[in-house]
Amino acid sequence: MKKLVLIALALMAFTANAQERKNHDKPNFTPEEVAELRTKQMTLDLDLTEAQQKQVAKINLEEATFRHQKRSAMKTGETSEKPSKEARLKMKHEMLDRQIELKAKMKQVLNESQYEKWVEKRESKKQRHMKRHKKDGTKKLQRKID
Repeated sequence: MKKLVLIALALMAFTANAQERKNHDKPNFTPEEVAELRTKQMTLDLDLTEAQQKQVAKINLEEATFRHQKRSAMKTGETSEKPSKEARLKMKHEMLDRQIELKAKMKQVLNESQYEKWVEKRESKKQRHMKRHKKDGTKKLQRKID
């Protein structure tokens, strides 16, 4: 009986320790570092020219800076209450407008095949994200499509 209690305590301690480390392993990159990494990855994936790399780096820096500012504002927690329906709708509109603007910028910089590959990669990343964060993400996605 004592062994069983000891094993249960050891498992609980191990689980608590693993959960604590999960949040501390994420590196804190600056927006410049994020933009540089994303640009290099896009260069490898899309075979960007030197001129395209410079333009994409500028776009990536703008996006990374914006996300960093948003994340910082959320961490400070200006309000502890949930946003109202109107506020959420406004945030959703702003997010979608930014996505449309990003797609338009990328379409100007990339050629047709590069752009299609970029869109495809974004969609597959979005699918993986949904699967990882929602237990039945494919079902919810299917409902949205129908």
